[in-house]
Amino acid sequence: MSGVITLRKPAASSARLNRAVRQNPLLSGAGLSERIFAQVFKGLVYPQIWEDPDVDMAALKIRPGDRIVTIASGGCNALSYLIADPASVEAVDLNTAHVAFNRLKLAAVANLPAYEAFYRFYGKADDKENIEAYRRFIRPHLDAESRTYWEKRTVSGRQRISIFSRALYRHGLLGFFIGWGHRVARLYGIDPRDLLKAETLDEQRRFFDAAIAPLFEKRLVRWATSRKSSLFGLGIPPQQYDALATAGSAGMAAILRTRLERLACGFPLSENYFAWQAFGRGYSPAETGPLPPYLSRANFPVVRARVDRVSVINASYTEFLAAKPDGSVDGFVLLDAQDWMTDRQLCELWREITRTAAPGARVIFRTAASENLLPGRVDNAVLQRWEYREAESKALHARDRSSIYGGFHLHVLKGS
Repeated sequence: MSGVITLRKPAASSARLNRAVRQNPLLSGAGLSERIFAQVFKGLVYPQIWEDPDVDMAALKIRPGDRIVTIASGGCNALSYLIADPASVEAVDLNTAHVAFNRLKLAAVANLPAYEAFYRFYGKADDKENIEAYRRFIRPHLDAESRTYWEKRTVSGRQRISIFSRALYRHGLLGFFIGWGHRVARLYGIDPRDLLKAETLDEQRRFFDAAIAPLFEKRLVRWATSRKSSLFGLGIPPQQYDALATAGSAGMAAILRTRLERLACGFPLSENYFAWQAFGRGYSPAETGPLPPYLSRANFPVVRARVDRVSVINASYTEFLAAKPDGSVDGFVLLDAQDWMTDRQLCELWREITRTAAPGARVIFRTAASENLLPGRVDNAVLQRWEYREAESKALHARDRSSIYGGFHLHVLKGS
């Protein structure tokens, strides 16, 4: 496929990830925590991305011909952007497992015989037929590195590709974390899946207040959430834990309760596939259930026709931009990666963003806390080139169905 770029060597990728995550001496408490996180983050973390693509597209205002650079993560948003007809979507990720995951998804969109097969692979994601589909339709179009990744056997003796026949969304670091949450809830006699029986927002609210909210007062939950390592399964590194902890004074359990409350009660279940993932560990089994834009039947022909516009690159975001020409990017999607960064890393990143930004360029990102983290940390001469759309950012944050972040932020290049 023309949109696929060869994976970097594992040793180089590992070193790049370590530089991004590890900021303190190894023998310090913080350094040890960072090292543990770097190790667990090298595998598959997000089988589904947890940023709302509809909010992204509303903020980016993608026009036909625009050039987008995004962090890849699970790839749902990169593929969904194709609906807006950009010229290119370059998906960058430090994690080679995410790169392999995205390469597989591109090959599946392009080569599975019909929408039904694609939905079975990524929507149902729990069917033995998916393994045969991989061998017949996807494998011949993958590079050697990606095939090696998916066909490698884990400690269980199964090939990695087998997760598509064993409930994909229960795998990956996030899938295991959600499963842990379900098991803890069941210890107290609560089945989170019961929320999905609600037919109205009022019923969602009643279930949350009666069943889910009290869990956050349990000693075990409060103890576990007070440990940084307990949230590694959410893909939250030690630095981001600290940022999240500043979002309130009642403790981490209270912060997480508030975020989960919005996920459970803020949007109708008929519209929020993030709630289905959190409380049902997969998408709705109903044909009319909510799905990411790239995975819907209506959008499949367009996504398939434009899939060769997506490329996947194993690199840091700053490193990737440094190799691009001036004024060559219209939209930048940073997810929540800046929460991890030192001041030096932020300044380097924004110098490259500003250099490569085309007239009218837009930058979007999310933060664990509600505040915009850039003022006082990024060089003022660089930051003054950008207009922070604070009111628009707050309005977009209110629409974000994933509900797990404290803030959504939009910056637009001035003078255009």
